[in-house]
Amino acid sequence: MGKVKGNSGPLARRPDNSAFKQQRLPAWSPMLTANTVLPFFYFMAVICLVLGIWLLLTVQSTQEIKLDYTEAGTCDRCFEKRKNVSNAAESCSCTVVFAVEKAFKGDVFFYYGLRNFHQNLRRYMDSRDDGQLVGRKTNLKSPSSYCEPFTNDENGLPIAPCGAVANSMFNDSFSLTYHGSSGGSTKVPLLRRGITWYTDKNVKFRNPKIDNLTLTQVFEGTAKPLYWQKPVYELDPLDPTNNGFINDDLIVWMREAAFPNFKKLYGVLYRASKPFTNGLPTGNYSIEISYNFPVQHFQGRKEVVLTTLTWFGGQNHFLPIAYLVTSGLILLAAVVLTVIWWKFGKNGKNMME
Repeated sequence: MGKVKGNSGPLARRPDNSAFKQQRLPAWSPMLTANTVLPFFYFMAVICLVLGIWLLLTVQSTQEIKLDYTEAGTCDRCFEKRKNVSNAAESCSCTVVFAVEKAFKGDVFFYYGLRNFHQNLRRYMDSRDDGQLVGRKTNLKSPSSYCEPFTNDENGLPIAPCGAVANSMFNDSFSLTYHGSSGGSTKVPLLRRGITWYTDKNVKFRNPKIDNLTLTQVFEGTAKPLYWQKPVYELDPLDPTNNGFINDDLIVWMREAAFPNFKKLYGVLYRASKPFTNGLPTGNYSIEISYNFPVQHFQGRKEVVLTTLTWFGGQNHFLPIAYLVTSGLILLAAVVLTVIWWKFGKNGKNMME
């Protein structure tokens, strides 16, 4: 008897006779010619040029004042005082005076800025306990090992909030005063609440909830970070609901910056009363600064930024310039290709002949 052939032969491994498996699907292969490519290049150059000019005009419509107060005004003595770590607990205040020559119209945002402060280091960014910050009671008493060496104080008490990010929290405070032409002075009202992302305030940061216990009692048995002047439940003495892990300033600081030079929101102008209903009027201003944050150890600088915003954001020229440069490069390539086509390829002959 003859042998029966199995299903392991070459024909058994052949793909099905379908358009997909036999690669017979219809396809469109564009013919790239000078008549199709060159108009596209010129069109893209015009589009990038229009976008670049539009964004540039939008950015230039914003107003911004930057004040480096590291050693400005009367802050030079505070700068020298903060060189000594032993003086960290002593308060120091200073004043910086500036003028607004053109009125800031609309909403005005008050930022503090740091230079040469690297929040993007991996070990620094990992040095936090998200379980503690979300309000887990077990993490409150037993912080994560990621917070080392900022997990416990010298007495062995768990630190809340733990980690290097919270320990280095920016703690300068500001009070802005307007000096009108009539000689009077008016404190500029700043909204200090609602400056965080909604998801941060309502999801990622929560206080531990223990029945019938106040916030002070909840955090009893914990220690403040080493470089803090107040415990976490007393960060805002004027508003008890803004204490603990849901403090706005703490939440803003805990969202690390991507670059060593950055600014973070401190407050927004409250436009409910005159003369600030339309924004910041022209005139002289002074900033009273509680100078606490030292910058000498990392050769940094501190600044305050007053700015208006548009739909595009603040004064950032990177994207407009990028569009304009891209438009120029595309236009240059289009012109070069046009010259080559006009000289070698317009009569249809092979350019290599």
